[in-house]
Amino acid sequence: MLKISPAPLPFPKWVNKFLVIGASIVGFGGAYVLAVAIYAAAPGTQRIGYAPKQPVAYSHLLHAGELGIDCRYCHNTVDTSAQASIPPTQVCLNCHANIRSTSEKLIPIRESYATGMPVEWVRIHDLPDFVYFNHSAHVNRGVGCASCHGRIDKMEVVSQDQPLTMGWCLDCHRNPEKHLRPLDEVTTMDYVPLEDQEALGERLKAEYKIRDREKLTDCSLCHR
Repeated sequence: MLKISPAPLPFPKWVNKFLVIGASIVGFGGAYVLAVAIYAAAPGTQRIGYAPKQPVAYSHLLHAGELGIDCRYCHNTVDTSAQASIPPTQVCLNCHANIRSTSEKLIPIRESYATGMPVEWVRIHDLPDFVYFNHSAHVNRGVGCASCHGRIDKMEVVSQDQPLTMGWCLDCHRNPEKHLRPLDEVTTMDYVPLEDQEALGERLKAEYKIRDREKLTDCSLCHR
């Protein structure tokens, strides 16, 4: 009877160990990438809802909402500077020198004014150092405060409303028409367009001389 010998293997048996190791690396690598992606997309990672305790319990719900104080009364450089600015305590005392002037909640304000040392507010909207953002460039081109900061007028304690990620910024830079409004409505919290937003946005984009999509999405615009 004719015996047929098995054909020799093209690779030595020890190669099988490397196949197992390689498959394990690919599997763990894929799981790691997935875990990182899930973590990066989580609201907590993006600081959505971040609302640190402040040295003074300042209520935007009361001041911006119930009293209707315009954002620019306190943040008075928002349309002229890259920074929105935190108001000096003198701005607070314009009212509170006479209104609730002895309130214990306002002790840090009075001490700040007396000593000349600023109140140590905790930053909420904190962009990375490698990102350039200019408040005045946006405010003067019809981007409303609420588009980035949310309904501040409804916040007893201010929290971060949007992720402020590169992808989130690019969504607007690719289609700014969706977010533009008349300049006199920039600080209006409950703004509703009086006409079709797409048509309004196209008209305002031309009026404000906003750059085209290619320039608005150029890396050097925000990373300088």
